[in-house]
Amino acid sequence: MEEAPVKPLRILYIGNDQVTVSMLQVSGLFDMTVMPNGLAAIYWLTDNNFRLFDFDKDAELATTYMETKEIDAILCETKIPGMKGIAFYRKLKLHKIYTKTPFILLTVCLDGNISEEAMDAGVDDYYHCRFTAERISQRIHFLHKFKAEFKPKPLDALIDQNLVAYKTPPLKRIFDIAVALFALVLLSPVILLTMLSIRLESRGKVYYFSKRVGANYRIFNFFKFRSMYHNSDQRLKEVAHLNQYITETVEETCSECAKLAEGEHCSPMVYYDGEEICERLANKRKSARKAFLKIVDDPRITKVGRFIRRTSIDELPQLINVLKGDMSIVGNRPLPLNEAEALTKKKWSRRFNASAGLTGLWQVKKRGKGGMMSEEERFTIDNFYAENNSFWGDIGIILKTFGALLQKENV
Repeated sequence: MEEAPVKPLRILYIGNDQVTVSMLQVSGLFDMTVMPNGLAAIYWLTDNNFRLFDFDKDAELATTYMETKEIDAILCETKIPGMKGIAFYRKLKLHKIYTKTPFILLTVCLDGNISEEAMDAGVDDYYHCRFTAERISQRIHFLHKFKAEFKPKPLDALIDQNLVAYKTPPLKRIFDIAVALFALVLLSPVILLTMLSIRLESRGKVYYFSKRVGANYRIFNFFKFRSMYHNSDQRLKEVAHLNQYITETVEETCSECAKLAEGEHCSPMVYYDGEEICERLANKRKSARKAFLKIVDDPRITKVGRFIRRTSIDELPQLINVLKGDMSIVGNRPLPLNEAEALTKKKWSRRFNASAGLTGLWQVKKRGKGGMMSEEERFTIDNFYAENNSFWGDIGIILKTFGALLQKENV
């Protein structure tokens, strides 16, 4: 009896190495779709629904994309135009695009640094020049089965195993409850008036929450008063064309491509808003949209929203987080999920061995430095607080940040 022919694996290949592409195609083991760069690949994977400004969104706010492409694996060269292979993988991971699909990095030369970085990023496998089509095929079959059965570990599994789980000291917990209750009672007229004002001005809930990561990598709902109109993302698209919100004038066609012969382009072609343009022009349009997102007079913010942001009244619902035990008055600021997952260096995990707080040591230090502080400096201070905090030290931080309950999150 004749054996049934082996069905070719459907793979997305990202890169321009024609030797590798030809070797894989000639083998007959693969049904290949080839994309020249990461941006083009993301557009193809999401049926051209991905937008460049999505790169800057919090993972909690990002659009969920339907996985309509039937592919068994993604093969990506490490050095591709624009966004490199590892950066491309991190974007897929951040936006949860084809997370069950095996992802393999390829490079034409051995590079120990890339290998280490690839493993740190969490790619499924990495191969340099010494690989064959048969070896790749076998590996994809294994990874496909493994990822189908794999259940990701929770965030708390990532924490340094040498750390003892943090427990809030009784005196600190009593202090947190007393201060939060007192503040809620004292500020109840402000809270009720704020809720009424938000509801009267625009429809929707008066509050919203986002997922944050606190002590011991515990995920909780982080509360704030709503300061934007309902469905603000759709509203953003409605007003994106207004020139007064764009700091950079973007040319209709690429001036660099115009200098080249017909059919030639200054950079790889990508899809942007359903139009095929060069990557240079797409990036310029992306920059313009980023400027719009950072404008002072954002039309998505309500009149009430501007006031409560300026006075930090929008932060008051976090007192509920304190009462629930999600946070303390003083601690390290809780991080959004994507930021917590991005802390791949184990040394930074020690910051989670302390309470999440409304205010903390790094806010005090930041003020002392005129508001300028790198991420590494901040996490170093967070680690210091986690390892050296005390009740009286917390009182000192509160005294140095008078009005901590009403401060802005980005202070």
